[in-house]
Amino acid sequence: MNNNVKTPWMDSYADVPPHLEYSKLTMSGELEETVRKYPKNIAYSFMGRETCYSKALAEIQRCAKALKALGINEGDKVTICLPNCPQAVTMFYAVNMIGAVSNMIHPLSSENEIVFYLNDSESVAAITLDQFYNKFDSIKEKTPYLKHLIIASIKDALGPVKKAGFALTQGRKIPKVKESGNVILWKNLLKGAAGVTDYKVQRKAEDGAVILYSGGTTGKTKGILLSNLNFNALGSQLEAMCHGFETGCRMLAVMPMFHGFGLGVSIHTMLIKGARCILVPRFTPKTYAKLIMKCKPNYIAGVPSLYEALIRNNYLKKANLSCLKGIFSGGDSLSIELKKKFDAFLKEHKCEVRVREGFGLTECVTASCLTPYNKEKEGSIGIPLPDMYYKIVKPGTSEEVPYGEDGEICLAGPTVMMEYVNQPEETANTLRKHEDGLTWVHTGDLGFMDEEGFIYFKQRIKRMIVTNGYNVYPSQLENIIDAHEKVQMSCVIGVKDPVKIQKVKAFIMLKPGIPASEEVKKELMDYCRKNIAKYAMPYDIEFREELPKTLVGKVAYRKLEEEELKKAVNQ
Repeated sequence: MNNNVKTPWMDSYADVPPHLEYSKLTMSGELEETVRKYPKNIAYSFMGRETCYSKALAEIQRCAKALKALGINEGDKVTICLPNCPQAVTMFYAVNMIGAVSNMIHPLSSENEIVFYLNDSESVAAITLDQFYNKFDSIKEKTPYLKHLIIASIKDALGPVKKAGFALTQGRKIPKVKESGNVILWKNLLKGAAGVTDYKVQRKAEDGAVILYSGGTTGKTKGILLSNLNFNALGSQLEAMCHGFETGCRMLAVMPMFHGFGLGVSIHTMLIKGARCILVPRFTPKTYAKLIMKCKPNYIAGVPSLYEALIRNNYLKKANLSCLKGIFSGGDSLSIELKKKFDAFLKEHKCEVRVREGFGLTECVTASCLTPYNKEKEGSIGIPLPDMYYKIVKPGTSEEVPYGEDGEICLAGPTVMMEYVNQPEETANTLRKHEDGLTWVHTGDLGFMDEEGFIYFKQRIKRMIVTNGYNVYPSQLENIIDAHEKVQMSCVIGVKDPVKIQKVKAFIMLKPGIPASEEVKKELMDYCRKNIAKYAMPYDIEFREELPKTLVGKVAYRKLEEEELKKAVNQ
C-alpha cells in the first residue's frame, strides 16, 4: 500500500481504536441482542408516546409473522414509503427478520418516481400512509410486481388523547381507505400474525438488507444495495467516535429514514446501542426548535441548511442547549463561515460542544469520516472512521497524488455498498479494486488529504466550474460570500457562456432585515472584487428569500442550474 493510504487513526485521537470487531448478525438480530440487554429502555418516542425495547421487539415480531403469512419470502423486496413513525421502524426490522430487503423511498416522491422505485426494485409489497394512498392507486397499472399495498395511519401510532385530536384536525382531511384487491390496512395486516411460528430466516451479515436511492457518483438515480454488515459496522464506528456516548441517551431523529443519514445514524445506530430515538415525521425549523427545547435531546444530526435555520430561529433566543453532547453535520458541505456562526450560537446558548462535520455518501450508508471531538482543522471534514481508508487519486485513475494536492476522493472499508441494483456497468465504474487489494469507491468528489490524515472536501467533480480555462470551486466562493456580515447563505453555480464556456453566478439569501436592494448588491460585488480572483468573479448576484432545497434539506444547486438553462433557451 502506498504511503498516502492512511492506516485508520495513524495518530491517536482520544480513546478511539483504529480497528473494531463487527457483528456477524443481521440488523434485526443485532436489535434483538440490544433488547436482551436493555428491555425496559425506551426505544423510541413518537408525539409523546413512548415504546420500550421489549414492546418494540414484540411489535416487530408480530409484523414479521404477518408478512410471512402474506407470502413475502426471503430475498423479496418490500418498499417502505413512510415518514419517521413507529410503523416505519416496525416494518423495517420485520422485513429484515424474514430475510427480505427493505426498499426505502420518500413519501413525498412523485407518482412517476414511485413507479420507477417499485419497478426498479421489483417490490412485491409496499407500505405507505393513508394520506398518500391516491398516488399508489393511480399507478397500480404500471407496477406489475406489486402484489400487496399496506396502508398505515399516523393516528394508529398515537396515544388516546392525541388520536382523538388528530381525528378532529388533520385526520378529517384524509380520505378513508377501504380494503379491496391487494390493499390491506395495517391493523388488519397484523391480525394475520396469529398462528404463525416459523417466520425467522437466518441470513448472514454480508447479505443484502436495504436499498437506498441516490444520484450516486454520476448524478443518475440508482438503487444502492447495502448489507446488514454495512449498517451494523457504521453503528459500531459511530459509537467509537461519539465521545461520552451512554446507553439511554436521546437522539432527535429528524433526518428521514429513506436517507442513509437518517436510517443509519439517527435510527439504526441508536437502536442497536440502547439509545432512544425521538421520531419526527415532519418538521419545520420552528417545530424543530420547539422539539429541542421540549425533548432535550443529547444528539442531533442534520444537514447544514437545518443549522442555518436554527440560527435564525427566534424561538431559541433564550434557549439553554447544555443538554447537547453531540451535533453532527453531513449530507452537504458545511461552509467554514456557517460552522463559525453555528459554533458561536451554541456557545452563546450554554452548549459545551461544537458541531462536528462528517463526510460520506449513500454508497457507504452515510458518514465515513468525522471531525474528532477534541481536534478540528478549519475547512476539514475530519479523519476516517475506524477501519475506513481514504486516498486521493488523479481523477479517473488509481494513481495517488501527494499530500495537499487536489484529486478524487476514494474510500474503502466495511460500510462500502454491495452494488448498484441492476447497474453492473455503473457498479464496476464506481467500485474498483486497486493494486493494494482493497475495493475502493471512486466518489466523484474533489478534495485533498494533509499529512495528519485530515480530509478536505472541495466539491463534486461535476460541480466544478471551468471558465476561460480556469477551475473555479463554488464551495470556496460560497465561503467567501458567506463571510460578509449581510449574508445568511449563498449558492454559486456555473452558467453556460459562448466565450468563457461557463461564467459564475451567485445566489444570495440575505440576513433578516437586510433589504435586497441595488445598493446592497453593489456592496457585495465590491466585496467580491476584493476577495475573489478576477477570473472567478461572479458576473451577477441574484437575491433569493430562500434557496431551493432537496427533499433532505440540501441546497438544490442543480435546480438553480436548470432555471438558468431555461432562461438561456427562452432568450
